[in-house]
Amino acid sequence: MKKWIVRFASLLVFNIVVLLIVGWLTPAHVGWSALWAGIVMTALVIWVKPLVSAWFRAIAATSAARRTALGEKLVQGFLAAAVAFVVWLLTVLLSGVHISGWLWGYVLPPIILLIGWAIYDVIDDRVEAQASALYDRATGGSARDAGTASAAQQAGRRELNDGLTDEQRRMLDDLGS
Repeated sequence: MKKWIVRFASLLVFNIVVLLIVGWLTPAHVGWSALWAGIVMTALVIWVKPLVSAWFRAIAATSAARRTALGEKLVQGFLAAAVAFVVWLLTVLLSGVHISGWLWGYVLPPIILLIGWAIYDVIDDRVEAQASALYDRATGGSARDAGTASAAQQAGRRELNDGLTDEQRRMLDDLGS
C-alpha cells in the first residue's frame, strides 16, 4: 500500500508540473484545473497507460517481422505518441482543461507529455525514494521498521558494509588473535 501511495503522490506532483508547463507553452487553458487534471492524469498513467500501450504493441506486433530496425524504432515512437495522445485526450475530457486550436491544443501537449515522461523515467527512482522517506517520517514507519529488523537483515547490512559474511569476519578475527 505504501508503495502505491508514494508512487501516486510523486507522479501526481510531477504531472501537475507538466500540466502547468503545458498550460504555459500552449493555448490549453489549465489554470487551477491542474490539480484535478493532475489526479486524473496520474490515475490514467498508472492504470490506463499500460493497458493502452500493451494493446497498441499487440496490434503493431503483427507486422513487426516485415519492418527494419529503423522502421521498428519509428513504430515504437509513433506508439508512444499515440498513447500520450490518448492520455491527453482522456485528461481533457475528464477534467476542466480547455483547448483551443487543433495543432497547439491536441498535438503539442502529448509531445510535452512524452518529454515529461522521459524525464520522470530517468528520475523516478530518486523521486520515489525521497517521497518514501517523507512518508516514513510522517507516519513514523522508519523507526518502527528499524527495531524489527531480523538478524539475517542485520547480517546482510553488515556484509554490504565490508563485503564479509559473519563467518568470514569471525575467521579474520581469529587470525588476528
